Amino acid sequence: MSTEAVPQLETAEASSDWGLLSWVASVDHKRIGLMYMLLAVVFLVVGGVEALLIRVQLLVPNNTFLSPQFFNQLFTMHGTTMVFLVGMPVFTGFANYMIPLMIGAKDVAFPRLNAMSFWMLPFGAVLLYWSFLTGSAPDAGWFSYAPLSTKPYSSLPGVDYWIISLAVMGIGSVAGAINIIATVFCCRAPGMSLQRVPLFVWIMLMQAILIVITIPPLNSALAMLLIDRWLDAAFFEPARGGSALLWQHFFWMFGHPEVYVFALPAFAMISEVIPVFSRKPIYGYAFVAGSSSVIVLLSYSVWAHHMFAVGLGMGANIFFAAATLLIAIPTGIKVFNWTATLWGGSIRLTASMLFAIAFLIQFVVGGLTGIMFATVPIDWQLTDTYFVVAHFHYVLIGGIVFALFAATYYWFPKITGKMLDERLGKIQFWLWVIGFNGTFGVQHVLGFMGMPRRVYTYADNPGWATLNAISSVSAFFMAAGTLVLVWNVIRSLLRGQSAGNNPWDAFTLEWATTSPPPVENFESPLPEIKSRRPVWDESHPEFADWKSSQTPEDSGHRPDKAKVSAWAFIVSEAIFFILLLVSYVVFNAQAESDGPTAATALNVTRTGIYSLFLLSSSVTFWMAEQHLRRGDTAAFRKFLSITIGLGVVFLFGQAVEYNELIQDGVTISRNLFASTFFTLTGFHGLHVTGGLVALGIMLLMARSGYLTPKRSKVFGAIGVYWHFVDVVWIAVFVIVYLGFLQ
Repeated sequence: MSTEAVPQLETAEASSDWGLLSWVASVDHKRIGLMYMLLAVVFLVVGGVEALLIRVQLLVPNNTFLSPQFFNQLFTMHGTTMVFLVGMPVFTGFANYMIPLMIGAKDVAFPRLNAMSFWMLPFGAVLLYWSFLTGSAPDAGWFSYAPLSTKPYSSLPGVDYWIISLAVMGIGSVAGAINIIATVFCCRAPGMSLQRVPLFVWIMLMQAILIVITIPPLNSALAMLLIDRWLDAAFFEPARGGSALLWQHFFWMFGHPEVYVFALPAFAMISEVIPVFSRKPIYGYAFVAGSSSVIVLLSYSVWAHHMFAVGLGMGANIFFAAATLLIAIPTGIKVFNWTATLWGGSIRLTASMLFAIAFLIQFVVGGLTGIMFATVPIDWQLTDTYFVVAHFHYVLIGGIVFALFAATYYWFPKITGKMLDERLGKIQFWLWVIGFNGTFGVQHVLGFMGMPRRVYTYADNPGWATLNAISSVSAFFMAAGTLVLVWNVIRSLLRGQSAGNNPWDAFTLEWATTSPPPVENFESPLPEIKSRRPVWDESHPEFADWKSSQTPEDSGHRPDKAKVSAWAFIVSEAIFFILLLVSYVVFNAQAESDGPTAATALNVTRTGIYSLFLLSSSVTFWMAEQHLRRGDTAAFRKFLSITIGLGVVFLFGQAVEYNELIQDGVTISRNLFASTFFTLTGFHGLHVTGGLVALGIMLLMARSGYLTPKRSKVFGAIGVYWHFVDVVWIAVFVIVYLGFLQ
């Protein structure tokens, strides 16, 4: 072990002598980051084994190695595992570990929330894989298309486990993303303006924002599907008036932006690796950063290109085709920036750089085939063929996994204090290049030949057997390359070369501390931050960037982290409620004649009176906040108590309404009006209840003397949530009770 690692280990041992339990109880962002990465590695093995079993089944025509049911379970679990238990965790792990170091912070903004976010992940994973023990793992695909995923077609509990596990993991993902947003905005070191943060930090900030707005559509769809399955509603059952297409819209509003949730971290990693091993600053920092922001803005406009074959109509097809072409532009900008950085650079072909260059080539191939799908006639011909499988694996593996390998070889010395073996790294590189292109390259041809995807076997058509055999055998090259990496890691940890603090002569702040970093990240003062490459400036003062390239000065202002996190949470919840409102409008645009409607079942006047109680609580909350800031604790407690009382009265009114509806036979399974009404108002009631619990805690803290004017910002953050709940109810009342948009 390097001498640089000793102080950190001694400090860690001094802080806790619990051994493995110290990891379980840790709130250190570095340990949590490593646990994210290790969990992703475990499930990479699990998902990889599932993929190999799939490829063995497809090795020869008419194979019976796997049953059709088990094949469906495998490709469902493989896709779900790779998306939710490998892709998202590993990127979150790198963000957790690196971002505080790169911005000169001691930790993330909310260490305990960070720990909670992580532990939601293994809990969700256990729920997902527990389904095998029930004898019925989910088998409706990782996209779980309705009505296949509804009770009449999937009566066993596998889909239920899938829904609950994804909801649990989604909560952890949103919480983790909010923490990253608050950390970047609020915890930067002096001098580190937003225009000076490393591109990794900026792009991961964009990814965190994208997670916050991407997970809610999935959560709303999961909630409605679970209500369909458990409470006999019919959101997604066409035979009972529901809409299977609504599931596709909601799922792909999550599913396609999710591609950029994966792609943006890969862009972030490559944007650090290529400049360091080209020995020059990245070309066009502002264009790389700006194009990442544009991707976030455009990502919500492309989801329906997954649905060209469902008959959306000419206008919708043209819009989403144009949006799909448009979003390729910011990605193309990055490719030109990375290529221009390589051009004329003093390139060092380390294992990390080789993986980065392979990423560049293979991701471009995946992007170009993606642009092909923006052409509607091509999409109609290829949408359910192996061409699609080849396309998204060139993006998700040929691009993203290769970027992960580049990042692993780049940051492993910083994380462990040891160097990975370059010779073994290059062996792994060639095994993966050969294996990956052999596995998925031929699938483009299979797609053109008409081989369908999601089918457990195939006929002995001309050429299909040979190409599938090449694909299946090549997959084992990737498995062998992965074993080489595992051996490389073990060998390096046991007897690898000491890395030192900055073995690559890199540029950013994580290389200014020891390898591995100490508990609080930095033992010595940070380099002065006057440019985007502070470590370079300190190591090469005669060529310091600030002498030749000026960047905007840091104003020193940092927003309150409680309010930043509250607003980020509100954005996520607002999207969730908007989609529930959309579902209500879709199903109630025309009143049904065979059951209750809003006009016949709801008492608008009474609900309006109870609504005034809820809206008045925003006024009393504001008055309580003003008294707290002035230090008048008695008046603060009085108005806070009134606020809680008004909220309780509103919930009582809602309970009265529910009771009368149920007594009249209007239950959630009665018709689509009842399903959408109870779902929408029920989730709002849960949010009001959560707000009341938070207000009750604040009142107890005030009575104990803990909540003082100095801590009023925390109370203000809760106020953001409480006012949001009131605003949501205004929208619900206007649309549901007053019939707006119906």
